[in-house]
Amino acid sequence: MSTPVDDPLARERSHLSASRSALRAMREGVEALDITDVTANWVNAEALAHQIEERVKALADLSGTPLFFGRLDYLHAPGAEEAEGAEGERFYIGRRHVHDHDGDPMVIDWRAPVSQPFYRASKKDPMDIALRRRFGYTGGDLTAYEDEHLSDPGEAARTSKLLQQEIERPRVGPMRDIVATIQPEQDEIVRSGLSGTVCVQGGPGTGKTAVGLHRVAYLLYAHRERLARTGTLVVGPNRSFLHYIEQVLPALGELAVQQATVDDLVAHVEIKGTDDATAAVVKGDARLARVLRRALYAHVTMPTEPVVVVRGSRRWRVPAYELEELVRELLDRDIRYGAAREALPQRIAHAVLVQMERSGEAPDDRVQDAVARNSAVKAAVKAVWPAVDPAKLVLRLLSDAEFLAVHAEGILDADEQKAILWAKPARSVKSATWSPADAVLIDEATDLIQRTHSLGHVVLDEAQDLSPMQYRAVGRRCTTGSATVLGDLAQGTTPWATRSWQEALAHLGKQDAHVEELTAGFRVPTDVITYASRLLPHIAPGLTPVVSIRENPGHFEIRQVSGSQDVVEACRRSLRHEGSTGLIAADARVPELAGALAEAGIPYLGPGEETTRDTRLTLVPASLAKGLEYDYVVLDDPRAVVDAEPDERTGLRRLYVALTRAVSGLTVTHTAPLPEQLA
Repeated sequence: MSTPVDDPLARERSHLSASRSALRAMREGVEALDITDVTANWVNAEALAHQIEERVKALADLSGTPLFFGRLDYLHAPGAEEAEGAEGERFYIGRRHVHDHDGDPMVIDWRAPVSQPFYRASKKDPMDIALRRRFGYTGGDLTAYEDEHLSDPGEAARTSKLLQQEIERPRVGPMRDIVATIQPEQDEIVRSGLSGTVCVQGGPGTGKTAVGLHRVAYLLYAHRERLARTGTLVVGPNRSFLHYIEQVLPALGELAVQQATVDDLVAHVEIKGTDDATAAVVKGDARLARVLRRALYAHVTMPTEPVVVVRGSRRWRVPAYELEELVRELLDRDIRYGAAREALPQRIAHAVLVQMERSGEAPDDRVQDAVARNSAVKAAVKAVWPAVDPAKLVLRLLSDAEFLAVHAEGILDADEQKAILWAKPARSVKSATWSPADAVLIDEATDLIQRTHSLGHVVLDEAQDLSPMQYRAVGRRCTTGSATVLGDLAQGTTPWATRSWQEALAHLGKQDAHVEELTAGFRVPTDVITYASRLLPHIAPGLTPVVSIRENPGHFEIRQVSGSQDVVEACRRSLRHEGSTGLIAADARVPELAGALAEAGIPYLGPGEETTRDTRLTLVPASLAKGLEYDYVVLDDPRAVVDAEPDERTGLRRLYVALTRAVSGLTVTHTAPLPEQLA
């Protein structure tokens, strides 16, 4: 049956079907490649086979994921630099490039320059676009379309219904990409250059995490060869969060991005303990970097004896004063401790070679290397510039009060030194009860000894919760690259949470970063974000409140209840709606609520576990709620959430996070009176 010429939806479905066939042909073409005669050896063959395997994965046609989501009809050629551009040409915008057997594009990658007007064009600035068409899908089936005639002055600007529907679409499973809904202010950040660092301050629901991930995808498109060499990394606050976001980049065809927590980056020792808030704040202070540096370089001592090198019948003597000059020169150069230690024997050997040449010999590089390995030279280096194990250095600082006092003098006061000293010194690195903050100190010491490998780009999410020393640890991973820093000062819930982005960026080593603020809320309904924003004057004075652009105000109610059974009933009501439900509660309340859910026969998951059609309820400790989102949220006892934190401001910030996890509706249940700040 032929497609009626006057049926636009049928024609678009036909193009979708043809595009899927073309993508399948592209994938089959890669799978059929014969590399037998093009590889010189088995190593090359393995490397090429791996590249082919990754390419096949990147060309996967994901079920339920639209291959394209928009169309642009240009008035004129997009530009001479665009090979595809021709007058009046039409482009379908999608998650990846698809071409037919002749190489002609059927779908254009959303990151390509020709796709940019899909996100930026408006009635005021149509960017030479005659028509922008958005497509609506049910699963993987194209079911609707919506047109904007941007160059038609007679057509008034209006809000896209399909755009609103996509934003408000129920969420089941992990986080998904937002390529179909990127807004102009978000697109500007996404397409910012690789050379600069961008810091995005964004309240709940402004899409900052999605913007950061899509910026990675864009940079990999625009600078693929360079980033393939240098690497990219996404740093998140915890494993649950990373699991939640892990499918976004693969859905965009990007499979090579590493993901880690800060604890993963600094995993030099096994973590067995925790610090109290006072100790953690001191250990996280940037001043500890100075203490560590002092303690490390205190191991360097000036030589008091000459070095005598015996070669055959000759003896070559380097006096102590000359050795001291070599040591001081290396100290003045301010290179890494380990690099200087490796350079010192070569410097001593060079001094010996100068004497040899003056005596008429003609030594070469092999002689210098032999002298550098001479036992007398090695003994002198060991005495003057000994090897230092970073974990043992930190162990001594935290165990030896006298050693700490010497190297912290003028940096930490007596109370601060006492706060970080272990009550019971550990016998060894292996037996020590290391805390997460201790591991960061070891990472700092490791970098002082040997430079940390730097990546091309690092995305740091939920950055407001990092300590200065943690910022330094992340910054070491992008000293020669750039970063995307994402966070919300109002959601800082650690005792060491940053006070300003300028301060945080200085610790990260990116003082010149450009700070952008996102204030348009796409996720949180109007009534919910308005209620949560009552806390802002108490937790982040001066911060601009998020303004929801959602036309749907969302479901919002506050219920006084008598116990856990009433909370379970609120969850049951939320589950009658389509999508996911999150039950968020103070950590101490989780076991009781878990028991009540089990007794009621309602299955539930933990944070990070993937929801299904059959199990759509997640029981979330408030301490793990940050960065997660659910269609409906039942928040149990706000007062308990606040009281669980060491101080009221941190408690109110934790409550602000919990209140803003809902996409479609929020039910607040309470037995105790609500915090007065919500009145």
